[in-house]
Amino acid sequence: MARTSGIRHQALWGLALAATAGVLLSLVKGGSSPAEARGGTPSENSTSSLGEALNPSTPEQKALVEHLRKSGALFYGAWWCPACFQQKNLFGKEAGNRLPYVECDKTDAGRERCREAEIRAFPTWILSNGERLVGVQSLEDLMQATGFQGN
Repeated sequence: MARTSGIRHQALWGLALAATAGVLLSLVKGGSSPAEARGGTPSENSTSSLGEALNPSTPEQKALVEHLRKSGALFYGAWWCPACFQQKNLFGKEAGNRLPYVECDKTDAGRERCREAEIRAFPTWILSNGERLVGVQSLEDLMQATGFQGN
């Protein structure tokens, strides 16, 4: 009986290690290029370094991201930050990849940009009016803080 339990334990441990390795690999693969928001093309605002969101985006999530981009809001984060991935995931795949994102820990330029913006925690949102929102924000809170009226 003890032998079967030990084998089962080893198998579960192996599955846990494989799952962890898969998550890390997806983060590394997704993070092959720096994602810094510079107010330019969508590819410059990509959150690809945070990994891929899990679900497709709704029309409202897509509209909110476009509103955030147009309003000048910025989402500061780091490729290794679980809370940043959680924030991105709230927007779904397509909208999450268009977030106005500043990567704070991939390049010296990104680190300097975040230092100048006085980013102390991830994620941090800085809105066009200068308001800072620290931590994962619900879509509803972002809508309210930026005056988003919906589609």
